[in-house]
Amino acid sequence: MKVEEYLNKIADEKGTVHLTLIDPASQSPEEGGDIAYEAACGGTDAIMVGGSTGAGGTVLDRTIVEIKKRTSIPVILFPANVDGISPHADAIFFMSLLNSRDVNFITTSQMIGAPIVYKYNIETISMAYLIVEPGGTVGWVGDARLIPKNKPELAVAYSLAGKYMGMHYTYLEAGSGADRPITPEMIGATKHALGDHNKLIVGGGIRTVEDARECARAGADMIVTGTVVEETGDVRTKVEELITAIRE
Repeated sequence: MKVEEYLNKIADEKGTVHLTLIDPASQSPEEGGDIAYEAACGGTDAIMVGGSTGAGGTVLDRTIVEIKKRTSIPVILFPANVDGISPHADAIFFMSLLNSRDVNFITTSQMIGAPIVYKYNIETISMAYLIVEPGGTVGWVGDARLIPKNKPELAVAYSLAGKYMGMHYTYLEAGSGADRPITPEMIGATKHALGDHNKLIVGGGIRTVEDARECARAGADMIVTGTVVEETGDVRTKVEELITAIRE
C-alpha cells in the first residue's frame, strides 16, 4: 500500500492521523530511533523526518536507518531543502511554500530536488505548505508572508490555489515552538473549502491534549507534533494521550 493511501485510509476510517516529527539535527541518530520506537509503541501512524536546515546529508540517512531498524511504520521526508532527501525514506512530502516571497521555496528547490526523488524512486505526496502567524524559524527562513491568525479567508484562498493546482494535501503550520496552534476557525474554514478528498494537516504549537483535541474537532485530518515529543520524558505515554484525544 502506498503511504498516501495508508494515511488517507486512517483518516477516513479511524479519525485524525497522528504524525511524529523528528528533526535529525536535534539528537543523535540512535536517539532518533529510540524516539520513533516509543512513538510507534504509543500508536503514532507515521514518522516525519526533517524540518530544519541542518537535518540533511549523512545525519539524515543515519537517522532514517535507525528509525527503520526500530519501527515498521512509514517514514516520510519533510525537507527544508534539497539536502533533506534520502533514499532510505518511504515517501516525501513534495511541497511548495505557497506564501513565500522567495521563488526558491515555491518552485526552484522543487525543480532541483525532483530528479533526485525520481532517481531514488521515492513516493511523492504533493502538498501546499502554508505558514501562519507567528511562523517561527520556518517562517523567517522561508521568507514567508505570514498568514494572520485572524484571517482564515487567506488560508482558504491559498489552500484552494494548492488544491486547484493538483496538490493532495494542505499543511497549515504555525511554526515550531509556537505559543498556540492554528485557530479552530482557520482549520474549520480551510477544511470546509478543501472537502473530503483533499487532506488537511495542522502543526505547530500543539503542546497539550486539549490543543490536539481542539484541532481534530475543528477539522484537521492529520496533526503533527514535534516539540512536545522532544520535551517529554515519556514519549510513549504522551503519544497515547494525544491519539486518544484526537480520536474521541
